[in-house]
Amino acid sequence: MRRSAGAGDLLGAYRPGTSSMHAAPLGLKAGVLVVLSVAVLALRSPVLLALAAVLVLTAYAAAGLLRESWVPLRLMWPVLVLLGVFQWWASGVEAAVMVTGNIAVCVTAARLLTLTTAPQELLDGLVSLARPLRPLGADPERFGLTLALMLRSIPFLLGSARDVRESAMARGLERNPRALTVPVVIRAVAYARQTGDALAARGIGERSETKVAKGNR
Repeated sequence: MRRSAGAGDLLGAYRPGTSSMHAAPLGLKAGVLVVLSVAVLALRSPVLLALAAVLVLTAYAAAGLLRESWVPLRLMWPVLVLLGVFQWWASGVEAAVMVTGNIAVCVTAARLLTLTTAPQELLDGLVSLARPLRPLGADPERFGLTLALMLRSIPFLLGSARDVRESAMARGLERNPRALTVPVVIRAVAYARQTGDALAARGIGERSETKVAKGNR
């Protein structure tokens, strides 16, 4: 099954490069992202929000990906508009700007992390965070496999939904819930079965079941 073009852009597919942003350690980029997000969300300062926006745009420019900085806004604008209107009605203009601005800056900054970090490096970093939990019964390798499957599955499902919607529109069925949902469900089930068969062929499921059986003895 194919994945529609552009589906990866919804999540920020990795863009190879040689910039300082690409070369920066994952820990440094993730740390800056966390500090930036916490600061703009907790302090709720218009000045800080403006500085954070400038910093994020500068980082995109340094990575040679300035055009990519507007993609999240293009994808999220309906949600941001609705949220902004509600906040304006409930709390005023400043609240509307702060809430929508904070979300836009945080999402755009997070997307830069995925754009400049190879998927395997990102997964390895997340797995390393789970290793200290091994004494508590956590399985970092299984955690990494789950994340890898999720990162692979979500773009496929989004692309599948887009394909089905475009097909329904071409047939004049864009308002038919059955025409929009049934094909997506069928494709999702087929994809899940293919993934399960591939894991079973590699003996991953068998090893997991063996561990569980031994633990229950």
